[in-house]
Amino acid sequence: MSTKRIVLFASGSGSNVENIVHYFNDRPHVQVSAVLTNKRDAKVLDRCNRLNISSLCFNKTAFMESDCVLNVLRSLRPDLIVLAGFLWKIPKNLIEAFPDSIVNIHPALLPKYGGKGMYGMRVHEAVRENNETKTGITIHYVNANYDEGAIIHQAKVTVEPKDSPEDIAKKVHELEYAYFPRIIEEILTPPPGRPKVIPDKL
Repeated sequence: MSTKRIVLFASGSGSNVENIVHYFNDRPHVQVSAVLTNKRDAKVLDRCNRLNISSLCFNKTAFMESDCVLNVLRSLRPDLIVLAGFLWKIPKNLIEAFPDSIVNIHPALLPKYGGKGMYGMRVHEAVRENNETKTGITIHYVNANYDEGAIIHQAKVTVEPKDSPEDIAKKVHELEYAYFPRIIEEILTPPPGRPKVIPDKL
């Protein structure tokens, strides 16, 4: 089996990045090639140093208005690009260059609580405010619109009446850690009989 390469994008602490790296440490058929971030002070960079993972920081001009990031990705030749807590919208040039090869995780059951500005604690606060009884995660392909790509996998958790937004966040993070690496692996090396999700076309 040939080794599959993934590149991770992150904007924050990088807890999902570290979880994914640890998961694939014992699975040599998948390699984390690099982590890219849009924040020079992101804690994910500290994790990368500790985990001995290559990392690169870029600014908005390099990402949105040029082919700088695109050229870096082309040199890395990833089989899959994984957004692990990355907050910027993916520009059209990246989506076109890596069709059906960019996935994201969202901390809610899309299509609920998705779209621009809905991330992190904002999502969990909205779930609490609306007295939802269920929430969860959605792993989906990335297209030209926020949180609207084809859904690959969803996992649910119960929201109790006494749960605070912080309690909800903890439950959702546990789902992320449990499912995200495994679904990435299934996308790259599908088990027999797993139906392929067909991503939305631009």
